[in-house]
Amino acid sequence: MKSRIAVLIPCYNEAQTVAKVVSDYRAALPEADIYVYDNNSTDGTDEIARRAGAIVRYERRQGKGNVIRAMFREIDADCYVMADGDDTYPAENAPEMARLVLEEGADMVIGDRLSATYFTENKRPFHNMGNRVVRGLINLLFHSSVRDIMTGYRAFSPLFVKTFPVLSHGFEIETEMTIHALDKNFYLREIPVSYRDRPKGSVSKLNTVRDGLKVLRMIFLLFRDYRPMAFFGLFAALFGAAGLGAFIPVLAEYWRSGLVPRFPTLIASVGLLVVAVLFWMVGLILTVINKKHRQLYELFLNLQPHSCTEDK
Repeated sequence: MKSRIAVLIPCYNEAQTVAKVVSDYRAALPEADIYVYDNNSTDGTDEIARRAGAIVRYERRQGKGNVIRAMFREIDADCYVMADGDDTYPAENAPEMARLVLEEGADMVIGDRLSATYFTENKRPFHNMGNRVVRGLINLLFHSSVRDIMTGYRAFSPLFVKTFPVLSHGFEIETEMTIHALDKNFYLREIPVSYRDRPKGSVSKLNTVRDGLKVLRMIFLLFRDYRPMAFFGLFAALFGAAGLGAFIPVLAEYWRSGLVPRFPTLIASVGLLVVAVLFWMVGLILTVINKKHRQLYELFLNLQPHSCTEDK
């Protein structure tokens, strides 16, 4: 059976570039259905995309995460290729990304900008720094080696798309899906893709500080949720070290003289040690719950149809 490929293009005020993006992906993947999801654009993006041959749908809740949630729920395909509507990603990589999903069983293919032209093409130094910081944090916290965490150029299997719980509303969605894929042991592949900066007159919707803080907050919360023992164990270690640091001098004085002259210090040290034990117990309990959740998720995955695998 012929594989169904869907190209997903979330758009918000991309009238200048959306027609070229649609035509480029039409040429690269002539067999694919190209969907443009308009997110309350005011510049006629939807009509331009429709004239270019795209299937246009709408998501009224503002934010890229909301758009991707709608795309993943509403569209059925054997392979999903997602790209931005700002013409920063070359369509010629799409066939290889789709092949890795359809023929090699990848659940997520990441278009890696950072190993190619991103740092020379991108003119916003804080974005460059932010990408490095986010990549370093996630690879450190989740013991991974993903080269580009925040790229919007990806391909997905239907198993990933239909079982990914989208929680983010905005641009932190890419970080969320990367961490979810790492935690749930999905099969990830990366290929270098060239990146080109937006054409003159096209304006980015990203706010460096605001969206950067949202991404860092997302990493913090997902680290707490996905690695509770490491997260709460860190606090347990800090409070435990502080408690022992205060308790050892009091204990030494007691051994030397048989007296406890600093009762406030003793009480404070015991309090710190109790807090440390509580943090450790919270981490332990949440780890057990998290493990049970992972077991249930694996059983849930086993119940999903694997049409692509069967066709191959």
